[in-house]
Amino acid sequence: MQVNGAPGMDGTSRSGGRLEAGMTEPLVPLSVLDLAPVGAGSTPALALRRAVELAQEAERLGYRRYWVAEHHNMPGIASSSPAVLLAHAAAATSAIRVGSGGVMLPNHAPLVVAEQFGMLEALHPGRVDLGIGRAPGTDPLTASALRRTRDLSAEDFPQELLQLLAFFDGSFPDEHPYHRITAVPALGYRPAVWLLGSSDFSAQLAGMLGLPFSFAHHFAAANTDGAVAAYRATFRPSDALERPYVMLGVAAIVAETEERARWLAGPSGLAFLRLRQGHPGVYPTPEEAAEYRFTPSEREVMKAWTASHLVGDPEQVRDGLARLQARTGADELMVTTMVHGHADRVRSYALLADAMDLQPREARDTAGAPAVPDA
Repeated sequence: MQVNGAPGMDGTSRSGGRLEAGMTEPLVPLSVLDLAPVGAGSTPALALRRAVELAQEAERLGYRRYWVAEHHNMPGIASSSPAVLLAHAAAATSAIRVGSGGVMLPNHAPLVVAEQFGMLEALHPGRVDLGIGRAPGTDPLTASALRRTRDLSAEDFPQELLQLLAFFDGSFPDEHPYHRITAVPALGYRPAVWLLGSSDFSAQLAGMLGLPFSFAHHFAAANTDGAVAAYRATFRPSDALERPYVMLGVAAIVAETEERARWLAGPSGLAFLRLRQGHPGVYPTPEEAAEYRFTPSEREVMKAWTASHLVGDPEQVRDGLARLQARTGADELMVTTMVHGHADRVRSYALLADAMDLQPREARDTAGAPAVPDA
């Protein structure tokens, strides 16, 4: 059995091979991770409209999935409510899979997540992914405001995850207090459930539950190989998945020249630095990043943050993705491109799609179009 919308569950391509360095055929699917960045001079409303436009363009270019990430109390990120944003993205597209990368389960009651994503699956059958993470995606004070309690612990994650799955499947035992609750429309409308992680913990849990696993290589590259190995070592086949399926999140910025790509990448380091210093803000412009005078210690922080990022012309980034896939055996790569300007972001994805020989989808009139799974 294949995880919904994912070909090549054994890690092979439609033609049976693996992606090797220097090859351009997309032997593993490519997908998009979006945070709906709010750039300097823009607004959250415009960022959200741009996010839907990106989903439409990703669909046209041939990307497999469009996921959005949950973050809170960050002025430069507008994707605080993945379910709401995904409803708009799914309605504006017709083939690309839409999903969360992810919903941070400690912030929400499992029943609420089940109802939201069950509704998305009912509205757009066969196109919805529910990626679940165990980090709050924010600071402790904001996390307490989300759940209205300070009693938040990652130790509760496995139990809450099992509750979430039980609401979808109606699998609470008779003696469980929630056995009498019917989650509508979650019951019978289970999306494809993924576990997200940046360490071995979620990797092992995903393996034991037989779920597909998405690893945050873009900000935890030092843990990539160990987590992927732990997932495969602990994997047990399930009704959802017969064999392990690994997707890696990768930060990449592509432009016509390496010089242009590095210019566009400047704001990423500055934005992260400000976040680490407790001063998150809107996404700076390349000009602002170029004018900023980093101290030696700040440069080290920025260097560590961007070490795994792929920045360059199409051939450089293509080869970087090829090397990463060949090293890890990843079944899919999900690219996140954080730049200030929307046009530059779309252009980056378009250049990468061309370099990787993605097959563009024909333009569709999505008004009233049926929601169909991506072939």
